[in-house]
Amino acid sequence: MTLIGSGSHTYEWVDGWAKTPSGVALGYTHGIVIDSLGRVIVHNQSKDAVAFFDREGDFLSSWGEEFAAGAHGLYLSVEDGIEYLYLSDNARHAVFKATLDGTILWERGAPDLPDVYASPDQYTPTDVAVSPDGRVFVGDGYGKPYVHIYTTSGDYIKSFGGPGSERGQLNSPHGVWVDTRRGAPRLLVADRGNHRIQIFDLDGNSLELVTDEQNMPCCFFQHGDEIVIPDLFGRVTILDGDNKLVAHLGSNEGVWTWPGYPNISREKRVPGKFISPHAVTVDSNGDIYVAEWISDGRVTKLAKV
Repeated sequence: MTLIGSGSHTYEWVDGWAKTPSGVALGYTHGIVIDSLGRVIVHNQSKDAVAFFDREGDFLSSWGEEFAAGAHGLYLSVEDGIEYLYLSDNARHAVFKATLDGTILWERGAPDLPDVYASPDQYTPTDVAVSPDGRVFVGDGYGKPYVHIYTTSGDYIKSFGGPGSERGQLNSPHGVWVDTRRGAPRLLVADRGNHRIQIFDLDGNSLELVTDEQNMPCCFFQHGDEIVIPDLFGRVTILDGDNKLVAHLGSNEGVWTWPGYPNISREKRVPGKFISPHAVTVDSNGDIYVAEWISDGRVTKLAKV
């Protein structure tokens, strides 16, 4: 048994958690969420791009071959009691809203902003979040560094951000999350290229910067008063309600400098050490599921002790 963390944040590392049958092989594992049935859904670059597992890691079903080339961020939203998935697709330069069984409800490519996007392929969205009042926030993490706001019906509202490192500016807004831990909801943006988290109100006004203990934050998951953050540079970070450090889990210092990173050989993938955490989710037991950016997929469960 491999244990990581300490105190109330001690976890058993469940290596090779995602068990796939013959004919199913995960590609780059980019997004991960849990639905109301407790199914863990993994967005990955393979013919089984939206793959469903139970909490023990047994494969249940899949759909989404059309996302094989560009599967990236995955967000689960409950709207009027119904669960939906928002999927970011790098290859098709679009965001999709879908039912859990794979019915696509709408698709949105680059917004009509000619001063920002000279061509549709300059838009490469990476993550989505939905606020309690029904606003959909899309981070263009790999295209132009803006956050775009839509309604849940896909109607465009506005955009904010722009390139730079000053307050309100962004450099790879890779992940977004609506933080409801205190007072009015606020938008967390994983301003990855600036090695920080930037916090906005829901109208796009910059409120706060979180720079301590941030290397390459990818996205977020809110669990109680804590925020869990996958850091591409080999660790998972937990912050408290004041955005102060609670724990770094599975730290693998310098792994990003290894030859071939993130696709290092299997014999160098050590239990208890992450390589390239890209997305996280937490179940009702407090167990953490981590999807890593690795070509043949790596999903690890951290079972709370």
